[in-house]
Amino acid sequence: MNAHEPRQTRSAQREATREKARQLREARARKDRSKSVALKLTAIIGGLVVVGLVAWGVINAQQTSGNAKAEPTNMSFDSGIKIGSALQAFTNTNTPKPNPSAGAAGVPNIIMYVDYQCPVCGAFETANSEQIRQWVKSGLATVEIHPISFLDGQSPNAYSSRAANAAICVATYSPDQYFEFNSQLFANQPAEQTIGPDNAALIQRAKDAGVSNADKISSCINGNTYHNWVTKTTSKVLDPKYVVAGTKVTVGGTPTIVVNGQQYPLTNQSLTSAAMFAQWVQQVTKG
Repeated sequence: MNAHEPRQTRSAQREATREKARQLREARARKDRSKSVALKLTAIIGGLVVVGLVAWGVINAQQTSGNAKAEPTNMSFDSGIKIGSALQAFTNTNTPKPNPSAGAAGVPNIIMYVDYQCPVCGAFETANSEQIRQWVKSGLATVEIHPISFLDGQSPNAYSSRAANAAICVATYSPDQYFEFNSQLFANQPAEQTIGPDNAALIQRAKDAGVSNADKISSCINGNTYHNWVTKTTSKVLDPKYVVAGTKVTVGGTPTIVVNGQQYPLTNQSLTSAAMFAQWVQQVTKG
């Protein structure tokens, strides 16, 4: 303080201290909210296998709810669900027809391994969800979604596994709404280390997605019916010996995105660029 400036009163000093503390709190909160995707990529992609295995060790010792013998239907593509034209699911009774204009190279099948708590998955989804929706809806592509769960430690209420269970409930009882429900989950993804949506919110998301058999889905979500199936499937997928069907690609973490046997390379730029992903899909599916 300049020697010629008037000395503050004790009240003014206290007020200035409070104001400074408030500014510091707000600055810290802004910094936390504005963590860049690049930093998340560094933290998550740089240690996918380590994070996956450590988190898996924690979750494996946690929840034991669910029906140990429950097996979902429509998760028949190596524990994934496949969505085709008009966003219809491939089931035992339905095979969506591709668009005839797809060409000689055929229709690309976009295989995705996701964890609904994964922020990098959320970033990819934000950039690419709409164009994937249009490709699949028009029959120009199919998408195969494999929900796994190893990030329960990133939320106080085990959101990762509960969201995966909810998605599988939808796959079982209302498969044609799976794509929309998948989009709803990512659009409302909770931040890491925060309380994720409760079961009531997950049930409402399912209803917002226009599901049929809403009562069965609600009971399935509340009962965490497929928790054990999710646990078993996640363990299988994260095993270093596991490879994506028909490829040599291993799944060290999420998202793992594969088309025509090739894994999409995740970088700060490619993660959030719909144009780069579209160009890559075109390149790997050329006849």
